[in-house]
Amino acid sequence: MVSRVIKSILFLLACFGMPRAYAQDSGGNQIEVVNVINHSKVDIKVDGELFTSFVYSEDLKKPVLWPVISPAGNMLTRSYPFIDKAGDRVDHPHQVGVWFNYGNVNGLDFWNNSSTIPEDKKHEYGVIVHQTLEKVQSGSGRAMLAASANWETRDYITLLEEHTSFEFEVNDPIRIIDRISTLKATSEVTFKDNKEGLFAIRVAGELELPSDESIKQLDSTGAIINAVRSDSKLAGGGYRSALGLEGAGVWGSRCRWMKLSGEISGELVSVVIIDHPGNPGYPTYWHARGYGLFAANNLGQRIFSQGNNELNFKLKTGESAVFKYRLVIAGQDLTDDQINLLADQFAEK
Repeated sequence: MVSRVIKSILFLLACFGMPRAYAQDSGGNQIEVVNVINHSKVDIKVDGELFTSFVYSEDLKKPVLWPVISPAGNMLTRSYPFIDKAGDRVDHPHQVGVWFNYGNVNGLDFWNNSSTIPEDKKHEYGVIVHQTLEKVQSGSGRAMLAASANWETRDYITLLEEHTSFEFEVNDPIRIIDRISTLKATSEVTFKDNKEGLFAIRVAGELELPSDESIKQLDSTGAIINAVRSDSKLAGGGYRSALGLEGAGVWGSRCRWMKLSGEISGELVSVVIIDHPGNPGYPTYWHARGYGLFAANNLGQRIFSQGNNELNFKLKTGESAVFKYRLVIAGQDLTDDQINLLADQFAEK
């Protein structure tokens, strides 16, 4: 469980340090990228209001973007375990915000690692350790954050060196986060075919698919209870794929984009993940679950294809691979045509 200190840190929204602006004005909303000194995070604000934070606390076992806020101010990521929000599921503590990792890298599980892993099991898990902030740039309409990290074993041996840039583009009601990550192998590395990956977001309960199952969730006092979500406002999301598939049936399908849409506090919202044609394993398979996990998995193919495809992706010592993903947050229900245009534009990057 994330410590109370980390909980308080993540909600310190006061800005410290001086953001550096782009040389050119790109139009759109004003975006501030602010390094919050000594608090293991960088805040990204739109017109003075928090949009998301790049959080690299050691407790999380990998850097994440959390929370992600809609144009109207609604939280689109699950609050748990940082905030006790009524209706939140209390499962999968490793599924926090928006992240990028994998379930089997040289036999180590990076995906499922969290602060809840027992001491005698920690050697089975990998950790992504933040190294440096390489660029922090604010701007009008566009902004950027770049950081480096190491994918390490329990014994602090580095398997992969990661360099990631986040490019933010905001012209409300549409907000775009492009993540471009380069992974360089320090020794031979195998990403063994695994369903747990690769680029993911854990969404708020309101965007889960409707279900009549009884689940462990928080009540209004923060206590864990077993209850059914009978109120559609607590779970009213819906998936739609680039191929026109909808609902829970999108799991295991393969295409270049997937949309999850719904309503939170009267605001129609869309969360879209777009794959890039340059990625290994393109187009991605979708590890998109009704309970709120929404993930693109290019490298895990066997389970999604019922054994017809398998990809054990390898990097030799010194080799690199680049992964690009676009996350679109919109204060409206985006149409297929709108998303296809965004996907076409992203494919040119």
